[in-house]
Amino acid sequence: MLSLETIASIGDELAIAWSDGLENYIKHEELRKACPCANCQGEPDALGRVVKPPVHYNEKSFQLVRFENIGGYAVQFHWADGHGTGIYSYEYLRKLGE
Repeated sequence: MLSLETIASIGDELAIAWSDGLENYIKHEELRKACPCANCQGEPDALGRVVKPPVHYNEKSFQLVRFENIGGYAVQFHWADGHGTGIYSYEYLRKLGE
């Protein structure tokens, strides 16, 4: 099972060390733009069509304030512009870093 060993914000990147020895580095801007929450990625309407609202960014959008582990499967990131609803599964984070 994939697990996270260490995670740290260094400059404008997130550094992740995984239990299998792999390390990933993801730019904060890329991480934020990949936010999986319904507000950022959209959600299906009653007919199954994905409705995606426009997402607007500002200078604080890519400033990572803090992050927290969610159970043993995900990480939630909090940004300087107040956004913090996205929960990134370990598998999703791993794919972003590839």
